[in-house]
Amino acid sequence: MQRLKTRAQFQAVLAGATVARTAHFALHRCSLDASSGVASAFSVQDVWVGAMVPKRWARRAVTRNAIKRQIYNVTAASEASLPLAAYVVRLRAGFDRKQFVSAVSDKLKAAVRAELQLLLERSAAARA
Repeated sequence: MQRLKTRAQFQAVLAGATVARTAHFALHRCSLDASSGVASAFSVQDVWVGAMVPKRWARRAVTRNAIKRQIYNVTAASEASLPLAAYVVRLRAGFDRKQFVSAVSDKLKAAVRAELQLLLERSAAARA
């Protein structure tokens, strides 16, 4: 699994289709075939993953970093089931600060992980 690094890579994937949504996340996908015209931004034919966690939805840096780590861990665990493409997992709503008081807690990590697994299941169901 490769990680998206450049602005051009993120823009190419975000211009693609949104393949799944949950309450807090959206999954964008862009195919890497030659007909899509974005293959030049990606040097290797592999699964590419990027994470977008805006400050608007996760104020504290420690929370943003914890969510990004969960995104990369969950996608790496399910890499075998993902087709060759570029993906961006985008946080699109904040987690309730009254329910998750701590900036980073096991409860928050478990909630993020469960929702990310649901997101990947929905994307697999959309492909089938």
